[in-house]
Amino acid sequence: MPHSPRSSLPFHAEHIGSLVRPTKLVLARQDFDAGRIDAAALRSAEDQAIRQVVALQEEVGLQVVTDGEFRRGTYSDSFTTQGIRGVSVELTEAEGWKSSATHGHRMARRIPRVVERIEWNGPQHARDFAYLKSLTGRVGKFTLPGPGYIHYRAGREHISRDVYPNLDAFWSDLVHAYHLELRALADAGCTYVQIDETSLVKFGDPRVRALLAARGDDWQQLLRIYIDAVNAVIAGAPAGMTIGVHVCRSQDPSWQAAVGYDPIAQAMFHDIKTDIYFLEYDDPRSGSFEPLRLLPQGKKAVLGLVHSRKPELESLAFIKQRIKEACQYARLDQLAISPQCGFATGVFLGDDSAIEAQRAKLARVVEAAREVWGQA
Repeated sequence: MPHSPRSSLPFHAEHIGSLVRPTKLVLARQDFDAGRIDAAALRSAEDQAIRQVVALQEEVGLQVVTDGEFRRGTYSDSFTTQGIRGVSVELTEAEGWKSSATHGHRMARRIPRVVERIEWNGPQHARDFAYLKSLTGRVGKFTLPGPGYIHYRAGREHISRDVYPNLDAFWSDLVHAYHLELRALADAGCTYVQIDETSLVKFGDPRVRALLAARGDDWQQLLRIYIDAVNAVIAGAPAGMTIGVHVCRSQDPSWQAAVGYDPIAQAMFHDIKTDIYFLEYDDPRSGSFEPLRLLPQGKKAVLGLVHSRKPELESLAFIKQRIKEACQYARLDQLAISPQCGFATGVFLGDDSAIEAQRAKLARVVEAAREVWGQA
């Protein structure tokens, strides 16, 4: 039975987008990369996996569903390397997964390099969303990497000065590409988009500030530039489309922003022109709930209280206690809950045994929302 879309987002029980890729899908992508199957066969495997993961989301009681990001390799691939032209991706380390003395275990670093003028690459993802929408009567959410991603990862060094002697033109072209993408998604029936702006919270980390300073960037100036870019993207959203902003660090706690939201909270909550924030709050590096005191009337924070990479299931009592703690700084009607981040950060993280753990965690989010707010 189709569910009527809510007029006010977010839902009390949300999730962040990516879900565990089943082993069969991971193997299909490996076969495609090796030339053993064609694009049509890969898409068929993706379609089957998406049908199953939509059913999973509906079964646990979520009112918002995604396609699990099953058609992309990393969260940024959907737009940075497919949705726009002019950007190539450079691997700065030969090994795909390695141990680092300073950064724990990490993937080979992916650096986007702007080599030509940025242009929208057409409505590829509208087709993907249309397929999701055909499978469910619930609200479909589509995720996009934030506009700060390319500049944060690349720096000025990797943005061609021949193509963009002035970065104002870079930002203008990039924002225009986002506007065209949002219009295409809206034409496919999408009304809910999540922007994953992963850079913002890192500006509070002294190590990140030092690294940025070494390449000639001031973190406070970048905070302003990136917020302006996010706002420019949001300003071009079609009527009837809701856009939330996900502010996260990384799944690897050893090398990404061990700092809370305090340094950016004022700018994040007051200057970004969104009413919905998806925030990680699953461990001590996320800091306290105190920055929520700056959440303005009418805005909402989705608290990522459930860990998406640890198998232990959080108790209902634990989640309710955390919500109670957050209510010292924000009203209950301003809050919702979710896992802290997506359940998959790369295409080769398929693990069928993790799918049931994922199911339990999503079901627990729904259960807690019903207990606290009376509905998910």
